[in-house]
Amino acid sequence: MSYSPKSPNSPKTSPNPSLSPNQDHEYYNKNLNLKPQSPKRAQSLPDIWFKEQALKHVFYKMQQQFHRPLSSTPSTSPPSEPDLTSFQSISLDPTGPDYGALLSDELLLKIFSKLPISQHVPNSLVCKRWLCLNGRLVQSLKVTDWSFVTSGRVFIRFPNLTDLDLVRSCIRMPRNSEILVTHKTVSVHVDTNFNPNGFLGVTALLPSNAVDQGLIMVAEKYPNLRRLVVIGASEEGLLRIAEECSTLQELELHCCGDLALKGISGIKNLQVVKLIGFIDGFYNSIISDIGLTLLAQGCRRLVKLELCGCEGSYDGIKAIGQCCQMLEELTFSDHQMDGGWLAGLSFCGNLKTLRLRSCKSIDKSPGADEHLGSCSTLEELHLQRCQIRDKQSVKALLLVCGNVRDIVLQNCWGLDDDVFGLASICRRVKLLSLEGCSLLTIKGLESVVLSLKELQQLRVMSCTNIKDTEVTPELATLFSVLKELKWRPDSRSLLSSTLAGTGMGMKGGRFFKRSKD
Repeated sequence: MSYSPKSPNSPKTSPNPSLSPNQDHEYYNKNLNLKPQSPKRAQSLPDIWFKEQALKHVFYKMQQQFHRPLSSTPSTSPPSEPDLTSFQSISLDPTGPDYGALLSDELLLKIFSKLPISQHVPNSLVCKRWLCLNGRLVQSLKVTDWSFVTSGRVFIRFPNLTDLDLVRSCIRMPRNSEILVTHKTVSVHVDTNFNPNGFLGVTALLPSNAVDQGLIMVAEKYPNLRRLVVIGASEEGLLRIAEECSTLQELELHCCGDLALKGISGIKNLQVVKLIGFIDGFYNSIISDIGLTLLAQGCRRLVKLELCGCEGSYDGIKAIGQCCQMLEELTFSDHQMDGGWLAGLSFCGNLKTLRLRSCKSIDKSPGADEHLGSCSTLEELHLQRCQIRDKQSVKALLLVCGNVRDIVLQNCWGLDDDVFGLASICRRVKLLSLEGCSLLTIKGLESVVLSLKELQQLRVMSCTNIKDTEVTPELATLFSVLKELKWRPDSRSLLSSTLAGTGMGMKGGRFFKRSKD
């Protein structure tokens, strides 16, 4: 057998057996020049770039491919050190052909028009050409920055708009505020400072001359505009809109006065108008009989009119009824009308739908019943979130709407059995819808329903004083012959019956018991 002696540097044999383990460790560090190992740092791109020789040659070959002429022959000379600075000008984008450039704008527009609206924004980020093409497809826009209009960018970005909303851009409020106040028709960001004039101070709205200048630009660039929503405009700006935008059909004006309505008298094809004069806590402008008369005389083709927070009286409503012979739908929201205005509805010879929303009163002094008149063509009467405690005004309203076919009452305050009993005046009702009428009982409902001989549809929802167990045999017989019956007067009882035995609806008694430690 051969025997090979162990090496003096073998790790299993110490050069000096008399040393302790700690001394032995110091001996190796001193004589073998060893240092404690530290965690390795990840190599950065410059480290790899300048230290890896193979990678440097790869880039050198790539450099030759970019800068070599087509007729050149391979060089036999040894490669030199590559010039890495020349790669700063090399584009990282693919050099393949742009097949989208082969398609015409008309063909791309046809393709984009078939895509859902949610894809317009991602498609516009592909390139500048697609950005412009997708902008040509947009027809409705809400502007939030007024400089987008005054700089002309909106006309370049969206050249074919037919629906333009400028309200948010005309309100100068802090954009970084976390407080958002919403009131039916307007939403604004407000700060924490108290303002005695409401959420919008005197300087919160753009001045009328600035708004008019923007409307002049809009009129020049969008002659095919069909719908416009604006706040704080005056006669000058609206006159320019009337001159240039002959196809305008729908107009919504916020915070405008009587004289501003003179500007829209030249819009001959206007069919839908919404006037917002007063909104509590936001802004206060006055629209009286003068403005209503100017509107009626200038816009004779109105089909739908909504008056929000507007003042007026019998004369203004009479002028609308006499001049706007095509008016079919009239809406009053939180109106400030003087007493006696209900009698003016009798002049609306073609009115089919009357809506009252959020009105604190219907008519303070309607006058004698024989002077009210009636709307013979009226088919629908809607009352939403109105206070109808005054029996005299409710009676006057129902007398004017005596030939109505549909009555819809939703979340109205003060509607008890006595007030609801006046609904029997309208004998030709075919649809009766009640929702959120908490004071109404089964007795008051039965007295009216049984008197409506032409009733075909009945909807009773969330009327908590009407109980299923109190339905009389007469009502049950009527229910069996109706074409439509939607009966959910007490939603809580229905919910309890469907959840019986599941343990839910027990105020957490089953799921949130305190543990006894």
